[in-house]
Amino acid sequence: MSELGTHAGAAGSEVVLEIAGVCLRFGGVVCLNDVSLSLHRREILAVIGPNGAGKTSLFNSLTGVYRPGQGSIIFHPDPARGADGTDLIGKSIPAINRLGIARTFQNIRLFPALTTLENVKISVEARQRSGALSAMLGLPWQRREEKASNRASMELLDEVGLAGKANDLAGGLAYGEQRRLEIARALGTKPTVLLLDEPAAGTNATEKRELAALITAINARHGTSILLIEHDMHLVMSIAHRVAVLNFGEKLAEGRPAQIQQNPAVIEAYLGKPDNGRRHRRARTPRAVSDTNELDTR
Repeated sequence: MSELGTHAGAAGSEVVLEIAGVCLRFGGVVCLNDVSLSLHRREILAVIGPNGAGKTSLFNSLTGVYRPGQGSIIFHPDPARGADGTDLIGKSIPAINRLGIARTFQNIRLFPALTTLENVKISVEARQRSGALSAMLGLPWQRREEKASNRASMELLDEVGLAGKANDLAGGLAYGEQRRLEIARALGTKPTVLLLDEPAAGTNATEKRELAALITAINARHGTSILLIEHDMHLVMSIAHRVAVLNFGEKLAEGRPAQIQQNPAVIEAYLGKPDNGRRHRRARTPRAVSDTNELDTR
């Protein structure tokens, strides 16, 4: 068992997000080439790969930032009902969020001049019916919604360990705290699927352990399906049910963490081919692995 945390409970067999044959090109540059993945209900699926492998392009395709030229991305918000699902390709960013998909970003995108509580309330209130007019009029149901949003936002802050800093400005939080605040804000929309884009980037060892425990708890407590991009292999291998590997825009491998750690093609993509008896050469990009990110191939 990893010191970072335990693997989340068994994922369900129902597919909540089905990515099939997705291709994304910009001119002559191929970002994604025939990528197919399935995210199951209550699952933590990690997507890894060297820099430039297509991981962020995949996230941007899932959330409406990019529009793939081929393939489909089918979202099944309630697979138990047996519905066909909704193809996300061509839908706007707000529409995809309303369906039940939320994300965080590699580069933190908080409102630094607002308080920690206000940052979370923005996402919580996005699902309420109150508008500016009802707020000005102080209608009874609007006041009830205001109390409800305060309560829900405080519960989320408590969940990520920031309840004691509800009135602090977001811009004044420590870096790891800002990371957790961004997760709380994403949870405010009550997503079925949560996309985490390198949540451990820039954090120290203690913050990584706390983050691993938080992600596992969110998955277990809310039943949220989580799709995770992350360079830190120690964190990935400690919490993911399955791992998919991208390289040069194509899916290189997919399987359980232990299988991925021993996969020769994955080891080659990260560390290069053996060279004249030496162990491995550095991967094609200098940041592909680091002393804390290397695949444990023992």
